[in-house]
Amino acid sequence: MKKAAKALPKPDLTPKPGLHPRNPHRFRYDFVALLKSSPELNNYVILNPKGEQTINFSSAKAVKALNKALLAHFYRVKDWDIPEGYLCPPIPGRADYIHTLADVLAETHNGIIPKGARVKALDIGTGSSAIYPIIGNREYGWSFVGTEFDINAVASAEALLEHNPDLAKRIEVRHQKRKENIFKHVVQDNEVYDVTLCNPPFYSSAKEAQSANQRKNRNLKRPTGKSKRNFGGQDHELWFPGGERAFVENIIVESKTLGERCLWFSALISNQDHLTKLEHVLQENGVAAHQVKTMAQGQKTSRLLIWSFLDEATRQQWVKRRWEA
Repeated sequence: MKKAAKALPKPDLTPKPGLHPRNPHRFRYDFVALLKSSPELNNYVILNPKGEQTINFSSAKAVKALNKALLAHFYRVKDWDIPEGYLCPPIPGRADYIHTLADVLAETHNGIIPKGARVKALDIGTGSSAIYPIIGNREYGWSFVGTEFDINAVASAEALLEHNPDLAKRIEVRHQKRKENIFKHVVQDNEVYDVTLCNPPFYSSAKEAQSANQRKNRNLKRPTGKSKRNFGGQDHELWFPGGERAFVENIIVESKTLGERCLWFSALISNQDHLTKLEHVLQENGVAAHQVKTMAQGQKTSRLLIWSFLDEATRQQWVKRRWEA
């Protein structure tokens, strides 16, 4: 008689520390459920010393397969894919950004999160994965415009939308042909946005990005000559002259031209030391209000810098006109 296979331990439903309470990824991964949604993930599932299912997080292919399964299971995304070497976004952290933005919008709306296509968001640098528009639309029904400088990333995001027609109804990807611009040339004259978001390039040069990757490889005990990142990333996704702070300064300065046509602007800030300078730039450009939200995932902490050129009375009029009419 064939011996029965040993049952796998039940998934640990203890919430991970720090993640947003509405984030569906705040628990450990349920690989049984994920494999049902994306069977190809089985090619990368291994057992840890406790006998629990996991993947090798230092493997770019395994991380990509996990992302595909998460998007299929939680967000009903079909045939998700990105070109080789492009940034494969860590989904739990990306979801936290969306849920935190939802809280910000709720603060302007008597604690009620505005939902549906009437809420319009602009994602700066949406990338080949269009991850923020996907999560924002699936979780809250928001409509999105995603801007992107890399034409190959634009093509990848558009191909993804072709495979998911319901997403394509609420998500548009636009090619930003001028790398030095943020809103100019992609935002049309008559357009109004409730919120903008951006995950800016972190490093200030290719050399700095490469050095950081080599340190990561050493920490993961990889061969020192191995330079591939488990989450990938093209140069423009990873670095910008002056780094994260300079990129966000550009957003702030250019956001002034859109000030009366957007309720809240936002940007993800990884380095806390950048906040003081960026808040000074906000003051120099005449913002009416700004705030900083903290997000945490394990030992990693990020901040969300949020600002508006509209005073409180005008923000309340905005809400009544756009969300309550």
